[in-house]
Amino acid sequence: MSALRKKFGDDYQVVTTSSSGSGFNQPAPKRKRQRFVDKNGRCNVQHGNLGSETSRYLSDLFTTLVDLKWRWNLFIFVLTYTVAWLFMASMWWVIAYIRGDLYKAHDDKYTPCVANVYNFPSAFLFFIETEATIGYGFRYITDKCPEGIILFLFQSILGSIVDAFLIGCMFIKMSQPKKRAETLMFSEHAVISMRDGKLTLMFRVGNLRNSHMVSAQIRCKLLKSRQTPEGEFLPLDQLELDVGFSTGADQLFLVSPLTICHVIDTKSPFYELSQRSMQTEQFEIVVILEGIVETTGMTCQARTSYTEDEVLWGHRFYPVISLEEGFFKVDYSQFHATFEVPTPAYSVKEQEEMLLISSPLMAPSLSSSREKNNSVDCLDTLEDTSTKLPSKLQKMTGRGDLPRKLLRMSSTTSEKAYSFGDLSMKLQRISSVPGNSEEKLVLKTTKMSSDLMSQSVADLPPKLQRLAGGGRMEGHLPPKLRKMNSDRFT
Repeated sequence: MSALRKKFGDDYQVVTTSSSGSGFNQPAPKRKRQRFVDKNGRCNVQHGNLGSETSRYLSDLFTTLVDLKWRWNLFIFVLTYTVAWLFMASMWWVIAYIRGDLYKAHDDKYTPCVANVYNFPSAFLFFIETEATIGYGFRYITDKCPEGIILFLFQSILGSIVDAFLIGCMFIKMSQPKKRAETLMFSEHAVISMRDGKLTLMFRVGNLRNSHMVSAQIRCKLLKSRQTPEGEFLPLDQLELDVGFSTGADQLFLVSPLTICHVIDTKSPFYELSQRSMQTEQFEIVVILEGIVETTGMTCQARTSYTEDEVLWGHRFYPVISLEEGFFKVDYSQFHATFEVPTPAYSVKEQEEMLLISSPLMAPSLSSSREKNNSVDCLDTLEDTSTKLPSKLQKMTGRGDLPRKLLRMSSTTSEKAYSFGDLSMKLQRISSVPGNSEEKLVLKTTKMSSDLMSQSVADLPPKLQRLAGGGRMEGHLPPKLRKMNSDRFT
C-alpha cells in the first residue's frame, strides 16, 4: 500500500492505492478545512515573531490586562495587592526599627512613631487598618514622627492608584459585552434558494434576550483565495457581500429572528456560482453583527462564519413565528431547521445566457426605434465629416453624393424594419415565413389594406362616401341600400 497526500488549499485528502491488480483507489474521508473564524466568533489567528513589538503591550497595560483570561486576571489581582501590602508593611516596620520603637514600645514615658507597633505583624496590621479605614483605635500614628506622616501620604496615594487600576480592570472585564454576544444566535447553515424571483443567499439571526440591540447592523465578508493578473497570490482576499446596504436592510430591528438575504446578481461574487461548482469551490462567509447593548450602552459584536459545505443549495428555513392570544410566539426549536424547495441548479450567469438564447427576437423589437435614430444620427455625422475632407480624399472615398445615398438607403431600410412592428400579428407571421420576398409582402399588405378601405367606405352614407372619394363605389351597392341612403340624407 502506498499513500499519496494531496493538498487542495487548506483541505487535505489521503488517497490509498492498492498494489494488487483488482484494487481500486479508495479516497479517505475529507478532512475538515481550517476555518478563519469559528462558529463562536473566535478568530483563528496567532501573531508570531513580534520581536521588539512586544513592548507595545506594556505601553497599553490596561488593555492587556483586560484582554487576558480570567485566571490570569485573578492571579494578577491577588498578587498586586499582596505585594503592595507587604511592601508598605515593611516600610512601617523599617521606620519603627530605625527609631528604636520596637524596643521601647512598652515604655509609658516614650512616644513612638506608631503606637503599639513592636514587630512586623503589628506593623502589617497597622497598614491594613489604615488602608481599609477600619480603625480599631489601638494602633495610631503620633505627631513625633515626620517620616511616618510622609509615608502615610504616600500610602494613601499608592493605595488609591492600585484600587482604581485593578478594580476598574475587573469591572471592565466583568461588564464586557462578549457574554451578551453569546445570546445572539446564528443559524447553523446558510441556504440558497429563490426569493422574489431571484436567487438569494440567506441565513438567520436571532436574539435570545428581551433587551434589544440598539442600532444593530450586519455585514458579510467573503474570504476566498485568488491570484491577481500580475501573478500575486492572495490567500485571504476579502470581498463585501451586499446584505441591503443600499436599501437600508442591513439596519436590523432585532426583536424576533430575522432572515438576512444577499441577492445574487451581476455585482455579487456568487454570480457564476452553481450547484455543481459548489462542490469544488472553497470559500468562507464571515458574518459580523454589531450593536449597542441597551442595558449597558456598550458596543457588542457577534461573529460567525459559513464554509462552502455549510451552504445548502435549494433549501429554505422553517417559519418560527406564530400568533398566539395577544402576542407573537417564537419557536426556537425550528431555528436551524430547513427544508428543500425547487431551485435551479444553474448559476445566475448561466440562467441569463439561457434566457437570451431562448428569446433572440426580444432585443431587436425593443431597440428598433433606437437603432433607427442612431443610424440617422450616424449618417448625419458621416455627411458632416465627409464635407470637411479635402477634395482628394473625397475622390478616394467615392462620389460626393455618397452620404445622401447612404442616408436614403438607411432610411428606407429602417422604415421597412420599423414598419414590421406596426403590422398585425397575421402579417408578421406572413413576413416571418421563409421564401416570402419583400415585394410579395408589400402586395399582400396593399391588397388587404385596400379591401379594408373598400369595406369601410362602402358602409358610409353617400355624402361621406363622396367626401372620402368613394363615389365610384356607390354603383356597386344594391338598389335597396342606395334608396335607404338617399332617403336618410335627403
